[in-house]
Amino acid sequence: MKLVTAYFRPEMLNAVKQALYAKGIHGMSVTNIAGCGRQKGYTEQYRGVIVEVNLLKKVRLEVACADDKVTDVMDAISTGAKTGKEGDGVIFVQDLCNARRIRTGETGNGILG
Repeated sequence: MKLVTAYFRPEMLNAVKQALYAKGIHGMSVTNIAGCGRQKGYTEQYRGVIVEVNLLKKVRLEVACADDKVTDVMDAISTGAKTGKEGDGVIFVQDLCNARRIRTGETGNGILG
């Protein structure tokens, strides 16, 4: 099992979800976050004061999947989130040792959607 974690632009969330649904992937967790990377933020003027905004709004999406679905998940996220501009996001993949469904107690790949 793998845990795919992606960070991308909030306005691309619907496109990413639709791309995942098209691949048959429906289980995901989504969190609104703020962070910075290569973009390093921007400066703006607010009421005459220059303000540096270095934490940009992003979305964190997590999908737990079987090993054979990792490529599909990464392709769907990349397709949905890509604008071709800096700040499109990044995808990380981690191994999951085990998982358990709380309601039934079943473990392993059987709990993945």
